[in-house]
Amino acid sequence: MRLNQIADNPGARKARMRVGRGIGSGKGKTAGRGVKGQKSRTGVSIKGFEGGQMPLYRRMPKRGFTPPNAKHWQVVNLGSLQAAIDAGKLDAGKPIDAAAMAAAGLFKSAWDGVRLLGKGELKTKIEVKVAGASASAIAAVEKAGGKVDLPPKPAAEAA
Repeated sequence: MRLNQIADNPGARKARMRVGRGIGSGKGKTAGRGVKGQKSRTGVSIKGFEGGQMPLYRRMPKRGFTPPNAKHWQVVNLGSLQAAIDAGKLDAGKPIDAAAMAAAGLFKSAWDGVRLLGKGELKTKIEVKVAGASASAIAAVEKAGGKVDLPPKPAAEAA
């Protein structure tokens, strides 16, 4: 097989309908838009318009709030850590931090930090340095004989 011989299967790609190209084409004259009126013209966008009635998207109440400066954590489960250790991508003898996890392919970027969650089983004694961890994850790591290093909490949160 050569590059110039590669082709789609017949019927895999459907050619677009060319409208307004004569009455013999079946889509000539008005090009399937009907006759006259706002929707037959070009440049018209009336998707949310309901004839002057209050549109649905404005009748619905607004709920919730998305904080603009919220932290975005990269989530890592204990099961994926154990799988990376078993595959030889992580060294259990050294402290495991965000850079080591990224190098092991658990994620591409750590965003605002890594949060350790307790899904899965951990059999290896490890030391993990993360920005956050669930109570079940900390308990599972300590049960396996390891420890979780968390950054110190600010004074306002500690009180």
